[in-house]
Amino acid sequence: MKKVVSLCLVALMLLSCSTVPITGRKRVNVVSDAQILPSSFSQYQGFLKENKLSADRSKSAEIKNVGLKISKAVDRFMRANNMSAEADSYRWEFNLIENDAINAWCMPGGKVVFYTGILPLCANTDGIAAVMGHEVAHAFAKHGQERMTTAYGQQLGGLGVMLATGNKDPKKAQMWNMIYGVGSQLGMLAYSRTHENEADKLGMVFMIMAGYQPEEAVNVWIRMSQRAGASNAPPEFMSTHPSNETRIRNLRAYLPIATGLAKKYNAQMLRN
Repeated sequence: MKKVVSLCLVALMLLSCSTVPITGRKRVNVVSDAQILPSSFSQYQGFLKENKLSADRSKSAEIKNVGLKISKAVDRFMRANNMSAEADSYRWEFNLIENDAINAWCMPGGKVVFYTGILPLCANTDGIAAVMGHEVAHAFAKHGQERMTTAYGQQLGGLGVMLATGNKDPKKAQMWNMIYGVGSQLGMLAYSRTHENEADKLGMVFMIMAGYQPEEAVNVWIRMSQRAGASNAPPEFMSTHPSNETRIRNLRAYLPIATGLAKKYNAQMLRN
């Protein structure tokens, strides 16, 4: 039976291959938006009820404004590239939580949280845009769906049951927290190195499209590398995410490419 389930899973994955727009990376998702987004939105609202929103109206408004500008740029891109149905599925929302943890994360469907603890590393509006672009990119590239696919794949026989029941499982909240980094000190680092590199690149393109300065994406990671305890990070080959130094180097190298792509896509959207 297990062998049959495994073969069915492999076949399902082969039929569920798609390409990430802009980067062209091949991805596998066996979890549809219709299956994952209701749970994502529910988990997000539950999180907001259990955690304190920041009382800093100015910073909260800044988070929302930056998120709105970047998500609008992404929405325009999708609609200009035959992705209108997909664009309609997003329910963008941006909130600032009162918490000292260095944390930011995004759930499928565009539900973003910033913690106040990450704002000193952002340092300015462009720094916020760099982190926001990165998080929006996770939703855009459907990294959460890929991670859920991987989690389901590891459970093999439980895949069909979990999909069929809408993921109504006693351990659902724990799985979501693990997959999306909600309980992580560095939620924005919770994805695999492949996903993190892709989100860095896409995020830089998106922040430029929205009118922000991409150099600040590099500066955010410089500040990240200088924070207390950063030197105690595990070696990159033992980690699920790139080292700060790797990210700084990659972002610097990608900056002219991102600038060219953003200029190209903005021009395309003006024509449509």
